[in-house]
Amino acid sequence: MIRHGLKKTVKFGIVAGAVGGTGLLLKHNDWEVSTIGVARFGRAAVAAVRVVIDYKTSLYGLNPEHLSYKQIKSQVHTRSALRLREMCCKNGGAFIKVGQHLGSLEYLLPTEYIEVLKVLHDKAPESPLTELFKVVEEDLGKKVEELFTSFEPKPLGAASLAQVHKATLKDGRTVAVKIQHPKVKAHSFVDIKTMTFLVSAVAYIFPDFQYKWLAEETKKNLPLELDFLHEGKNCERIARVLKDFDFLKVPEIYWNLSSERVLTMEYCEGGKVDDRQYMKQHGIPVQEVTKKLGILYSEMIFVQGYVHCDPHPGNVLVNKKPHGVEIVLLDHGIYQSLTDEFRLNYCKLWMALIKADLDGIKKYAEAMNAGHLSGLFACMLTARSWDSVTKGIDKSQVSESEADDIRQNAAQYLFEISDILNRIPRQMLLILKTNDVIRGIESSLKTPANAVSFINMSKCCTKAVARHRLKHCHSWFGRLKIVSGEQWQLFKINLYECYLWIISSKIFQLYSRRLAVS
Repeated sequence: MIRHGLKKTVKFGIVAGAVGGTGLLLKHNDWEVSTIGVARFGRAAVAAVRVVIDYKTSLYGLNPEHLSYKQIKSQVHTRSALRLREMCCKNGGAFIKVGQHLGSLEYLLPTEYIEVLKVLHDKAPESPLTELFKVVEEDLGKKVEELFTSFEPKPLGAASLAQVHKATLKDGRTVAVKIQHPKVKAHSFVDIKTMTFLVSAVAYIFPDFQYKWLAEETKKNLPLELDFLHEGKNCERIARVLKDFDFLKVPEIYWNLSSERVLTMEYCEGGKVDDRQYMKQHGIPVQEVTKKLGILYSEMIFVQGYVHCDPHPGNVLVNKKPHGVEIVLLDHGIYQSLTDEFRLNYCKLWMALIKADLDGIKKYAEAMNAGHLSGLFACMLTARSWDSVTKGIDKSQVSESEADDIRQNAAQYLFEISDILNRIPRQMLLILKTNDVIRGIESSLKTPANAVSFINMSKCCTKAVARHRLKHCHSWFGRLKIVSGEQWQLFKINLYECYLWIISSKIFQLYSRRLAVS
């Protein structure tokens, strides 16, 4: 026990020394202190050390099987989450971005963390107008009043990296101007280094803590998100790719008023996609919203392999239009391009999940390097219990008891889940995040995924597999066979969808009641 305690003390000493040494290294560097952010590094390091010490001291010597252990552990979770949230709010920028990501990982983190960190979606700091105007003038070469006839001081929304203001162009058109927070880019380099170091340090103390993937993904994606020209190109590309979806609205980009830190785009109105009250007031069918959102993302993931990966409620708006529900997709900074190999394996994995094909689930989980924990991986993808997966996820909706079991198992299998996240292809990480955010929207609207949702997924998977086979087929007979096979599969899916519509109709239900009475 003494040796074990000494070993841990040495570990803490190494980490603390590294923290101090790195801080001195930054301080004595030639770079400007305010830009590099010694205080930001120190704040993050102190928060991490306090969290580690709290877990070690509060739970030391307690029996994990005792009821008091669970209560104390829950209290530690809450305290730790609050410390991390406070640190993220003070540091801002990339730290808030990561905090938001963590707040959406319901399958991975304890409930206490989710409840505390999800607040970050609505509490991003605002920059003063004077500082934002400097960014506009530096990047566009003109004063704000020379570019716009009006510029509303209150932002439409403030996010971790930027904030958006409504403005009017000289020709009278209304636009939304997205302006990067002045110091975000300058701080991003040290923020990424800080995260990488602290995650490695905590993993050294807790060998089962495997969150390096989070730092790696932030390092890869943050520079792209900080380039608004890249975001504008993503916006135009997805508009081209999904031009056949008449219910989708993507804002037009005004390139002459855009730069790496300023993005001027068409102003789009609408209610947040999780706002049931707004939909009720405007006569928007909630089921239609989630159905179209599901169709949209199934097309992006399974067919196009080009996925908008930040669909939180502030980035997806809904409107009532003469042709039906309109979905407005905003904030195109994060996209995931999927390789054909990954996309096809993911298609086939979902087809196996929908059919409850256990051999297929095992086979395609192995293709994604999660075969050793294929059952757990299936539960992560579907957010359903293994019992529901084996019976068919389209056969029933999530009950309260099943939801509770999933949350408890997430805590119980924390290290196994972490192991999966470190093994699977990097492309899957943002897809998992996207799936979680969409499920959160469905939960807010009280419209969980049902048989119709999986029917739409099946159609996209069938289409994607057929397209892939056609691309590699060079005989007319082979192509005819593939097309006819695809149409037959789609016919069977449509027939099943028609059957579901009939049995759910009021006329059928009334007729069934009369038969039961007679």
